Amino acid sequence: MALLEASNITKVFGRLVAVNDVTFTVEPGSIVSVIGPNGAGKTTFFNVLTGIYKPDKGRVIFAGQDITGWRSDQIAALGMRRTFQNIRLFNNMTVLENVLIGMHVHLQASIWSIIFRARNMLREEAKARNKAIELLEFVGIAEKRDELAKNLPYGDQRRLEIARALAGDPKIILLDEPTAGMNPHETTEATQLIRRLRDERGITVILIEHDMRLVMSISERISVLDYGSKIAEGDVQTIRTNPRVIEAYLGKGAAAGHAA
Repeated sequence: MALLEASNITKVFGRLVAVNDVTFTVEPGSIVSVIGPNGAGKTTFFNVLTGIYKPDKGRVIFAGQDITGWRSDQIAALGMRRTFQNIRLFNNMTVLENVLIGMHVHLQASIWSIIFRARNMLREEAKARNKAIELLEFVGIAEKRDELAKNLPYGDQRRLEIARALAGDPKIILLDEPTAGMNPHETTEATQLIRRLRDERGITVILIEHDMRLVMSISERISVLDYGSKIAEGDVQTIRTNPRVIEAYLGKGAAAGHAA
């Protein structure tokens, strides 16, 4: 059974068809990339999958449940987490506090337990703190847990976003341009971390990424969007030699030259 199935997804803003009849399937334990030129509809498609937008057509099945029209917090609680193209951290909170916030959908303490500092709440708080530190160790920034998020270097802020997403015990994580703005060394480290998400934690990964070397080195399957429509799908070799993909990125002349 597929972990995620998006069928005939369409999203329209006024006269702009941002996503046009896209069907997309992800198997458990895979690393899948969604690529395409700027404005191709990739982030809008992510927003539909994660409940930020409701599709105008189509449906989304995740972990065997039809989540079409669900709120993003409901989808997150079911096990789908994401990061964003533009980093969205709580800048004036510590690194550790940012990760703890990512656990909120799974915490059980009632408002009265919190007010009166009940024993069960204190146990849950200690357990959550230990888990947050473990996640920060996994992404490599545990020693910075007491620093304000805004004071982290750019690459570490990206790592913190991933740690916060992991705090919700996801089955699948969607990464929107996780290496944007990184230098080559940071990109290499990020690539290794993405592999470890799947290999060490068993999390299925979908990423939007413009770094083609990263995409081609890590992806088991690639879907290509252009002007909101899916124009190609397949393994790395299939996508690398697809004339429509070459045309979308480099123009008709490049595609014709490749075919010749």
